[in-house]
Parts: sequence; structure tokens; C-alpha cells
Amino acid sequence: MKRLKNLSPQPLWNYFEEICQVPRPSKKEEKIIRFLLGFAEKNGLKASQDNAGNVLICKPATPGREKDQVVVLQSHLDMVCEKNSDTKHDFETDTIKPFIDDGWVMAEGTTLGSDDGIGIAAQMSILTATDLSHGPIECLFTVDEETGLSGAFALQPGFLKGQILLNLDSEDEGELFIGCAGGIDTVGTLNYTPENGHEGSYAVKFEVKGLLGGHSGDDINKNRGNANKILNRFLIEASKLFDLRIADFNGGNLRNAIAREASAIVVVPQSQKENLIVEWNVFASEMEFEFERSEPKLKMLHQSVNLPEFVIDLETQGRMLKLIAACPHGVLEMSSRMPGMVETSTNLASVKFSENNEIVLTTSQRSEIDSRKMMAAEMVESVMLLAGASVEHSDGYPGWTPNPDSVVAKIAADSYKKLFGNDAVVKSIHAGLECGLFLEKYPELDMVSFGPTIRGAHSPDERINIETVDKFWKLLVDVLENIR
Repeated sequence: MKRLKNLSPQPLWNYFEEICQVPRPSKKEEKIIRFLLGFAEKNGLKASQDNAGNVLICKPATPGREKDQVVVLQSHLDMVCEKNSDTKHDFETDTIKPFIDDGWVMAEGTTLGSDDGIGIAAQMSILTATDLSHGPIECLFTVDEETGLSGAFALQPGFLKGQILLNLDSEDEGELFIGCAGGIDTVGTLNYTPENGHEGSYAVKFEVKGLLGGHSGDDINKNRGNANKILNRFLIEASKLFDLRIADFNGGNLRNAIAREASAIVVVPQSQKENLIVEWNVFASEMEFEFERSEPKLKMLHQSVNLPEFVIDLETQGRMLKLIAACPHGVLEMSSRMPGMVETSTNLASVKFSENNEIVLTTSQRSEIDSRKMMAAEMVESVMLLAGASVEHSDGYPGWTPNPDSVVAKIAADSYKKLFGNDAVVKSIHAGLECGLFLEKYPELDMVSFGPTIRGAHSPDERINIETVDKFWKLLVDVLENIR
């Protein structure tokens, strides 16, 4: 039974609900690719695929507009796969279950995938609409945007013919984006020696849950808690008061998401059990006070568990705790070029124990200025090296330098004013978009990015505002009509 059948524009929401039925984790987009190729064949549209898996579906111009400029509409196929710890869901096989809640569409216990499923749905609606006026259209669907931008990296010159690109991967209705931050990942690894657990000791699992998390670009300046940082604050202080040994630390997941949850299993002598729990309860009260406005759903839990087989060696434990404490997280600099926008930031995304006796810290750095992106990465690397960790950097991706003279941005701004009676905000975004990579392959591209309002992206709280989807659709249609 369709859950979104009464929403407007209905064709777009129909396609979005169909997309929700197709699993599409990053790097595992085979099912959504087959879905799109089948869609193209069913509708008699020319489709092609490059070696990376990117899909291109083309639609001819409407009669009389064959000589207009070719316009590229672009979205990405993959979605961030995050779920609440108490939700049973396999993102490789299970479908997303959307529902309507007070003017928003959300999913049951998981990310919704409106980032960027709503862009895919808009492209499909344009491709099948029979009542629109537009020039030749190329719809580009890229793979693996969320975990590496590998589809955009692999895009080859000549695959596209258009010189105007509309990126449909933004999350703030009423804002037109003409630039974005570049990014790089920095990963540190500590090797530990497992030691036997202590007989007669007490083992407890501490958990930090209920944080908002969110996008490490869009939400990094919103004073949201980082579960890794919060949990580590307790552990580093408790290790000074008790004979505490750590058996496990598991916090955060994706490099581009602020850590929502973290847990640790620790062991102390039985004689210290009660005092340890008292300290945890005091700390929990302090955190609830600190984050009462920015994190109203914060939960600080503890439960007794079976004694683990091993704990990590004491020296590595100390280095890990100090590394997590010292590793920067949050806004590093605000922009001097675009007031109110974050220029440079870093995200302590995850802390994981591996089966190879390793502790892996994953971080990501962003900046609209490439040199400052590298400065931030070197800052994080230095902290990791001082703690004795080995360090690796990803290849990174470039930013998209704003072009204040963009013709297509002016068309979009004029359309917005005409349709809705007020001015759109033209700005750059701290999140990473694929546009910077497109410019490397197609330096003549004129681009603008826009979309409906999405909140809580990259977390199970992800939701998309229904009213703004209708405005997004009307803007897209009018922009296409006015590009000649």
C-alpha cells in the first residue's frame, strides 16, 4: 500500500516511494542501476552507463526547442545507511518504510534516503513528463557519492554534452548554491596488545545514545554532541579514579556523519563497582545539563555485562583516551568571504576496535579553501602521530569555487523571485557536492545547486519537508523552461 499517495506533485512522490523499495547502499548500487535502466527502456529513453557505474538517461527537446542548450540534471544514486541501534534493518535487502509526520516525510528507524532520492525522483519526473517545455536534457546519476565520490571522480570527458548543470542535491529550500567545500579524510590506527580479563572483576557497558548527529558539513556548527567525545570524557576521568580497563570502544559510523551513539565495555575490581556507577550517574547529569538545549533526547545508559575475554594493554589505553580527547572536532574557522558560513571544520566520525588488534579513528576535514583543508588534515594528523598512531589520508576532493557571474544561477534566482515573490539566498555550502569534480573534467560547466528542505540528513532523524518539495519541483520546471 502506497504511503505517499496524496502528496503533491504526485508523480515525483510516486517515483520517490518506488526508489524507497530499492536498496542502494554506497558502493552497492547495482539494484538501483538496474531499476533506472529498466525505467529508461520502459519509457523509450536512451540510456548509457560508464565504467564506474554512472548512468546517463537522455530526453530530446520539446518541439521547437531542439537548438536550445543541453542541460544536465544531476543527482547521486547511493544513500547513507544509518539506523537506530534497536532497529532491525538490512540496508542491502530491506526496503525503506516512509511515513508522513506533521508535514514531513520520515522513515521508520532508518535514514530516509531523501538525500538524494528526491533528486532521482525529480529527474524521473522530468524524463516522463509530457506537459513541460525544455531543451535537450541529460540526466546524470552518479554512484558512491556518500563514501568517496568515486562516481564523480571517474566521470570521463565526453560522457556529457551539456554545458549547464543543475545539481539536485541541496537541502535548504530558498537557497541557491554556487560553491561548496572540498574535503579529505584522515584515519589514525593504534595497535594494542590484548590482555586476559581479570577474574572476579566487574564488567559494565556504558552507552551514549539519542544524539541528533547529522551531516558533518551542514550541521557541524549547530553545537551538537559527538558521542565519541562525550563517552571519552567519562572514561578519561574514570581511569584516574579507578583501576579501569577498557575492552571495547564502538562509536559513530560514517565519516560524513556526526557520531550519534557510542558504547564502551570496561572492567574494574568488584570493590570499585558501586563508586564507578555513582560517577557515571553524576557525569550523566552534567551532560544532560550541558546539552539540554541542543541535545534534548540524550540518553546515558549503563548495564552489567559478562566479563570480556580480554582488555587492551594499559599503555595503549592511555594513548587512545588522550588521542580522542585531543583530536579536534567542530568548526575551525568561519568564512571571511561569505559571512555566516563555516569555512573549515573537522569531524571525529568514528572510533572502532577491529579484529586485528587495532583501534581505528576516522575523521574528515572540510574547507572551501584547499590550503586550509590541508592545514586541518595536518592538524589532525599531528595529534594522531603524537599519540603513536599510524596515519593515512584519502585522496580528498576539490571544492567548487563560487562564480558570482553564473548565468544559470541568475536564471534560477529570477525564477524563484517570479514564482514565490521573494528573493532566494545565493551562497556557498559547507557540505561537499560533486560539482568541484565535474569542473575538473568539464571546466566550461555553469552550475547551480538547489533542492527542498531536508533535516537530519545522515541520521535516522532524516526528514524532508513536503511543502518545499512542491516548490522545488516548480522551480526546477521553470528554470528548464527559461534556459535557452
